[in-house]
Amino acid sequence: MGAIVRTKDLLDTFNLTLVAGADGIHREIITSDISRPGIEMTGYFKYYPKERLQLIGKTEMTYFLELSPEQRKDRAEKLCTDITPCIVISRGMKVPKELIEAADHAGVPILLSPRKTTRVTSRLTNYLEAKFAPFTAVHGVLVDIYGVGVLITGQSGVGKSETALELVKRGHRLVADDSVEIRQEDYDTLIGTSPPLIEHMLEIRGLGIINVMTLFGAGAVRSYKKIALSVNLELWDNKKQYDRLGLDEAKMRIMDVDLPKVTIPVRPGRNLAVIIEVAAMNFRLKRMGVNAAEEFSERLTQMIEHEKDFID
Repeated sequence: MGAIVRTKDLLDTFNLTLVAGADGIHREIITSDISRPGIEMTGYFKYYPKERLQLIGKTEMTYFLELSPEQRKDRAEKLCTDITPCIVISRGMKVPKELIEAADHAGVPILLSPRKTTRVTSRLTNYLEAKFAPFTAVHGVLVDIYGVGVLITGQSGVGKSETALELVKRGHRLVADDSVEIRQEDYDTLIGTSPPLIEHMLEIRGLGIINVMTLFGAGAVRSYKKIALSVNLELWDNKKQYDRLGLDEAKMRIMDVDLPKVTIPVRPGRNLAVIIEVAAMNFRLKRMGVNAAEEFSERLTQMIEHEKDFID
C-alpha cells in the first residue's frame, strides 16, 4: 500500500480552510472512497460509512437547513463519529453552528472548499486513489524513449546504467536508475518514479555517481512516467534460441499488470541503446496497428503459396 494519509495532508495539498474540529487533523484516512451523506441527513444511519471522508454539497446542506434545530443537532452528532476523518463542505457555504459544535466536540475536522462539489469530489478522489495505489519497487532503469516508458531490467553488471547513459546522450530522458518505484493506477496502468535519494542520478561503474540533470540539463530527466514496455538484458547464451522474427509476445507481470517484454542478448559490439531505441519505436508502431513481424510472416506465407501454385 501507499503512504499513510492524514486529514492534515488534505489541508496542506488543497485550497481548504479548517473551520472546526482542529483536534482531529491528524486522523488517518484509510480509504479513497468518498461519501455524500444525503440519506443520513434524513436520519437513516444504519449503513453509514463513517470511516470515509464525508462531502456535503449544496443538496445535502439545503436539506439539512430545512430540519428543525433538534434534528440538525441529532444528525450532526451522528455524522461526527470517533473514526470519521473529516467533513468537507463545498462551494464555500456557511457552516451551521450545530455542525461546528458537534465537530469540535468529537474532534472531526470540518474543511471548507470554495469549489463546486463535483470538482472537489474528482480532485480528492484522484489524490486519494494515487496515495492508496498498490506499490512495489523493481531493480532496473526507467527511461522515456520517444514518449514510451521503457523499463530496462537484467542482472547486476549487465550494462543497464551504461545503456541508460547512452540513451540520455541520444536525447531521451532518465526517470530512475537502479531502483524503480512503481505504483499501479486503475487496473492496467503502472507509474514509475525514482526514490528521492537517487533522483536524477546514474551509477556508472568506474566513474561512480553522476547527476544527469547537471550534466545534460533539465530536458534529460523527468520525475515519473507510465511504464509501457519491459526490456530485459541478459548475457548472450550460445545454447539459447533467441527470437529472430519478433512473433513471440512475451510478458512481464508487475502486480496485476502484464507488460510486453523484449529480451535482448548482450555481447561485445552490440549497440544496446540503438536496439532499445528501435524496440520503443517498434512498440509504438504496433500500437498503431503496424506489425513488421506479422507482415513478414504474411509475405512468407504468400510466397510459399505462390511457389506451390507454380510447382502444381
